[in-house]
Amino acid sequence: MSKPIYILNGPNLNRLGTREPEIYGRTTLAGVEAMCREAAPDHPIVFRQSNREYEIIEWVHEAIDEGSGIIINPAAFTFTSMAIMDALKMFSGPLIELHISNIHKREQIYHKSYVSPVATAVIAGLGTRGYPIAVGAMLDMIGTLPAKA
Repeated sequence: MSKPIYILNGPNLNRLGTREPEIYGRTTLAGVEAMCREAAPDHPIVFRQSNREYEIIEWVHEAIDEGSGIIINPAAFTFTSMAIMDALKMFSGPLIELHISNIHKREQIYHKSYVSPVATAVIAGLGTRGYPIAVGAMLDMIGTLPAKA
């Protein structure tokens, strides 16, 4: 069996669908998870969300040992957590940083990501549609993209 893709979500993303829908849309986190699984029906996915920095770090450590790739939406931790950045630096596989909004169109505080310098790629501003796009890109990066009919 293939090693799973880890999709990790940071603080407040459990409130998707109701939190500032004008910025983040109305899709719930459960809906995002369903889109990710649909984008990779034959590949295992570990999909998680936490409001706790230490928990996200533990999951990155788990992915270092067991995962093929990481897609991470660190949310507010993007701009504050050197600890998450340090954990991600230890991951040797492909890493996609993902943001629902275009962080570069937002307030200045959202412009400095601690994750971007260690990421293989960054996806931002595509709404929740960015998640299945990230999954497709990750499948390509790890060499398991399904053949087109």
